[in-house]
Amino acid sequence: MKSYEVNFDGLVGPTHNYGGLSYGNVASQSNSQQSSNPREAALQGLAKMKALMEMGFTQGVLAPQERPDVAALRSLGFSGSDAQVIQQAAKDAMPLLVASCSASSMWVANAATVSPSADTADGRVHFTAANLNCKYHRSIEHPTTTRVLKAMFADQQHFAHHAALPAVAQFGDEGAANHTRFCHDYGQAGVEFFVFGRSAFDTRYPAPQKYPARQTLEASQAVARLHGLSEDGVVFAQQNPAVIDQGVFHNDVIAVGNGELLFYHEDAFLNTEHMLAELHDKLGRRGGRFRAICVPRAEVAVEDAVRSYLFNSQLLSRADGSMLLIVPEECRGNERVWQYLQRLIADDGPVAEVKVFDLKQSMQNGGGPACLRLRVALNETELAAVNPGVIMTAPLYDTLTQWVEKHYRDRMSETDLTDPGLLLECRAALDELTKILKLGSVYPFQIN
Repeated sequence: MKSYEVNFDGLVGPTHNYGGLSYGNVASQSNSQQSSNPREAALQGLAKMKALMEMGFTQGVLAPQERPDVAALRSLGFSGSDAQVIQQAAKDAMPLLVASCSASSMWVANAATVSPSADTADGRVHFTAANLNCKYHRSIEHPTTTRVLKAMFADQQHFAHHAALPAVAQFGDEGAANHTRFCHDYGQAGVEFFVFGRSAFDTRYPAPQKYPARQTLEASQAVARLHGLSEDGVVFAQQNPAVIDQGVFHNDVIAVGNGELLFYHEDAFLNTEHMLAELHDKLGRRGGRFRAICVPRAEVAVEDAVRSYLFNSQLLSRADGSMLLIVPEECRGNERVWQYLQRLIADDGPVAEVKVFDLKQSMQNGGGPACLRLRVALNETELAAVNPGVIMTAPLYDTLTQWVEKHYRDRMSETDLTDPGLLLECRAALDELTKILKLGSVYPFQIN
């Protein structure tokens, strides 16, 4: 039976703005308070989805969240009508209003951790929504994320959904941004690679000094247990605390993997040689041949990697066995990074081609190509059980493009977030979107 890795890209929400909410994310903080363009952001994301679909990759769509999150504001003491809640928050606690308007759910690499059926004890695809408890504006996402994922992957014969881990620092979980999977074939048992920034309980693991380590070892271990993964099918590795302090807030800012290949920066991990040996050994026992491409610091500094998002790229397997690397336009604009990429594809290695996409709106807010997608490996039977409304087609692309142009503003500033009319616009858009994607009632305003 044939298997596929499907990329489900996050559709950028109508309140896309540069709130500068993510401490430790250089791009997010450096562009804080600038005006954004939600319409352009959504169209840029859709263009990437359409391009990958036309290249022959199976591509899906993951819906955004209702924003501003009035229920979250009510839980913090604001009261009255929805409009009054927004007006009170704007007057008394503007940072909370900005947080409640964040469109950060667009970066669905943080939505969940996914384990394919070939790896799990019960032979189902497992999803655990990430609690994202390191940042308030993201910690409020997981209830809606869980409902949306259940609407997309509803057949309990094939799919299992777990609640987010306890929302405490000891179990900080950032989803697939710190998780990847190596395998010989997507339908065969593979090795799941969990990367953590710190341990909550074991002091032997060093922690960063400047920026927070968002993923804990304990969270990664808990997800592996929930998904029924065997000891022979997992590897836990620690991110280098020094690179976290340079703005590498997730592993997918400094490394990316796919199939049998890990593409990583020389400074990405601690105990790198031991980690590589473990990956090689465990993947070998599952019929794979692990390979690694290390980008030397002498050729690409960590600062260049962070600014260009070289590693926040999509590494995709093509039908001929070669790999395609999807990178943001910022890679072409960085001389050292672009020179390295030209050498990479000239070396006759596994990466045969690099394609560049303009994702400026997302990039300025701190997320590149890899942030925008959640990878789900599915066999033919499982793919047939996915809600067909979320699988990208040419007609769906046209419909979503028209939907964005109808509902999205072309400018969003902090002042615009204080407009109670924005909530009504967002709800009207999402109500229509759930019908387009055949999701049913997944948003609080549709349920309550």
